[in-house]
Amino acid sequence: MEYLLGADIGTTSLKAAVFDTDGNLIKSVTKDYTLKVTGDFVEFPADEYVRLFCEAYEEVTKDIKISAFSVDTQCETLIVTDEAGNPLTDAIVWLDNRAVKQAEKIKEHFGNKRVCDVTGQPEITATWPAAKMLWIRENRPEIFAKIKKVFLLEDYIIYKLTGNFVTEKTLQSSTIYFDIKNECWWDEMLAFTGMNKEWLPQLKDSAVKVGEYMGAAVVTSAIDQIAGAIGAGVTDKSVVSEMTGTTMVVFAPSDTVPEYNPESIVPCHKNFDGKYCLLAWTPTAGIALKWFKNNLCENFSFRELDEIAKDVPPGSAGLTFLPYLCGSTMPKYNPEAKGAFIGLTMEHTRAHFVRSILESVACMLKANLDYLGVSCEEVRSMGGGASSPLWCQIKADMTGKNIAILENGETACLGSAILAGVGVGLFDDVGSVAAKIVRIKKLYKPSGSDYTGCYNAFLAAENKVL
Repeated sequence: MEYLLGADIGTTSLKAAVFDTDGNLIKSVTKDYTLKVTGDFVEFPADEYVRLFCEAYEEVTKDIKISAFSVDTQCETLIVTDEAGNPLTDAIVWLDNRAVKQAEKIKEHFGNKRVCDVTGQPEITATWPAAKMLWIRENRPEIFAKIKKVFLLEDYIIYKLTGNFVTEKTLQSSTIYFDIKNECWWDEMLAFTGMNKEWLPQLKDSAVKVGEYMGAAVVTSAIDQIAGAIGAGVTDKSVVSEMTGTTMVVFAPSDTVPEYNPESIVPCHKNFDGKYCLLAWTPTAGIALKWFKNNLCENFSFRELDEIAKDVPPGSAGLTFLPYLCGSTMPKYNPEAKGAFIGLTMEHTRAHFVRSILESVACMLKANLDYLGVSCEEVRSMGGGASSPLWCQIKADMTGKNIAILENGETACLGSAILAGVGVGLFDDVGSVAAKIVRIKKLYKPSGSDYTGCYNAFLAAENKVL
């Protein structure tokens, strides 16, 4: 039996997991860390990412010889270095919001449509690395003058482990200096930001061997959401995935880059297979239930909240919750939107409040699936929300689609391990191996419960505030 490692470097934690070629989890470890936050600045020492990875790698491979590994990461975290790869600043984390003015300058110069047509990104925000690079040029000229290499996080890990200056296309999709259709750097954006094409790594596909570390092959991965989708078996348009954690993310494969729509802010990325994928997300999902539990049900566990809510009929007796505790993004964008309980009467109890929260997130899922034009019959569900049988059944009934829960919860690590296996020839292709080793733990089918009134009430309430 051969072994593969997948690592997932998220915003505040790093996970590394070893799998056999049948997809069985052999060993895993998690390393948590705290970001440096000062106002709009969100940073983390670049070499600390490398140290944490190497530490995790050593722990999970102590008694196991692995054949290959891949590392998926968060998008947009930027690292600039000198010629030798020494960081000139801390890594500028994707959450960093310092470059608002620079994003506006890019928007004024190019316009949203032009940027979207080239890069697949329908909005221009401070998150994108192009805006961050322009910020460095305008605010830290002494640093900008020393830049010789520009990395995103996966690139930097690969470089430090192998010495090879390479990147992969899914990761570069949201830089807005990558031409998503022609798969090359966008010269006009580089010129506008003052970047030199020689500063950028060589572009590779996902699942390509790019070096070796400690006797194992190092293989390009994909962004964390794509790796997670692969680990959930979402490798073509027959299924999509949704993750209900703090936020909710819906991942849908696509054959093409959607035409520009000024009303849409759904980003398009290059997918692992050379095609494309759409990512719809909402700023609140599970965090809404956690907020309610922590502030109004302190003595209840999430399982106990499920128990009291399961006997409430669909529609929560007319109680509708708007989960916009941090504004709204998709399918309707309004950062000023607020949350609310609507339709409250003397009839309603704590159980009605809990169920209305669960139903509201299911309503958001249906709204986003409809908005993306998803026609599949099955949704692979991940995140903390997947551990709630009641929530999963509500989602199935609300959307009219089967909701599949997976045996392996570490889907991003598994997805990266699959890409590693393809990169060294242990697997023929991503789709066939994912179909073989991604196993469904439980399938929730629509029960026939009618949520039409509940969904219409949600939309009517939403229309008043969005």
